[in-house]
Amino acid sequence: MPETATQQAYNDLLQSIESGGLRYAQILLNSLKAGEIAHLIESLPPKEGQIIWDLVEHDLEGEVLVEVGDEVQHRLISDMKPEDLAAFTDNLDTDDLADFIQSLPSKLTDQVINSLDAQQRKRVESVLSYPEDSAGGLMNTDTITIRSQVTLDVVLRYLRRRGELPDQTDSLIVVDGHDNYVGTLPLSTLLTSQPDVSVYEIMNTQVEPIPADTSDTAVAKIFETQDLISAPVIDEHNKLLGRITIDDVVDVIRDDAEHSMMGMAGLTEETDLFAKALPSAKRRAVWLGINLLTAFMASWVVGQFEATIAQVVAVAVLMNIVASMGGIAGTQTLTLVIRGMALEQVTTQNIRYLFTKEIFVGLINGILWAIVVALIAALWFQNLQMGYVIAAAITINLFFAAFSGVAIPLILRRLNIDPAIAGSVILTTVTDIIGLLTFLGLASLFLL
Repeated sequence: MPETATQQAYNDLLQSIESGGLRYAQILLNSLKAGEIAHLIESLPPKEGQIIWDLVEHDLEGEVLVEVGDEVQHRLISDMKPEDLAAFTDNLDTDDLADFIQSLPSKLTDQVINSLDAQQRKRVESVLSYPEDSAGGLMNTDTITIRSQVTLDVVLRYLRRRGELPDQTDSLIVVDGHDNYVGTLPLSTLLTSQPDVSVYEIMNTQVEPIPADTSDTAVAKIFETQDLISAPVIDEHNKLLGRITIDDVVDVIRDDAEHSMMGMAGLTEETDLFAKALPSAKRRAVWLGINLLTAFMASWVVGQFEATIAQVVAVAVLMNIVASMGGIAGTQTLTLVIRGMALEQVTTQNIRYLFTKEIFVGLINGILWAIVVALIAALWFQNLQMGYVIAAAITINLFFAAFSGVAIPLILRRLNIDPAIAGSVILTTVTDIIGLLTFLGLASLFLL
């Protein structure tokens, strides 16, 4: 694959460091964006990542720290004093600063907040007063507000006097004299309308503000369905608090995707690819232990049919096929249902249809592959009854796999347990036990 400009810059940077050309490496490094530098640090072992971090210019340090994962961030700042950490916050937006402070160890949080100037502290505390995973926790307070009674000419002169606009500004927010939200004035409308027109005449009152207690996933859904770049945030009294921008929503979508992907393997807390071996081993040991218990349960089922396995060797050869087919089919259904739940597509109105559809899919695939496996087994062991037994076992197991793939995430959600984390472990246990129990039970009845 051809290298991108960023990949080429990475390679040049690493080659410069290896050859000892640190000055040239620093110039290359600081020509990258904060997110690119953060990605580079996360892609290197701790020693090399520390070298890169030491070359980052002071003005970029805060932005880079916000972009890296919590584990890497804690490693980079482990030996820093609170006043040094506070110095990183100078160029951060309020929402990024709040995220940074929330990710710090609790013993440092208050010290960093107290080291901020009064205005910055007030803004950060207003964001920190809301949960991190809510609209209030996502919002930035860098809003430009205007009144509805002024003309566009007044607005334009005000913007020129300001000199610059906050990032991701696509609209100005219209408020009344008490800072209550009224509507928005898109910049495109401002620039293409007559200057003597009042804001009231052309402002957009159709943009619904987002309540501060709205969950971050709901915010992401609003941005997706309405194609927003930014949106105002209000409190319960309709008072404007700030705004959410599309870059914050992208972070929410990315974090949710990473959470689901890592959660399927029980690794939700392990985000540092190059973390030390011992902490990583401790995290993974929990899920390996859970898996071991489920494996013993399946082994216990097998042990109950020891006589059957001893007399019919073909059973020992073929029994893993039944469990494996059920596991794959169940995982397919489980993944689709968890995705549907994340997208809020699974509701009480369509659960019955979903159950019916997935069970039919399981039966169709069960019958299809049962015939294939039955023919192979019958020809392999010259035993037609063996073909019948494994065909019936696969059909039954795929039926239960489809049912479990829908039922397990719904039950876990009702119990306030994340289906992405626990779903696959439970599903594998169910399909293994049902598959082995069915196959060995049928074998005991018809082959002995």
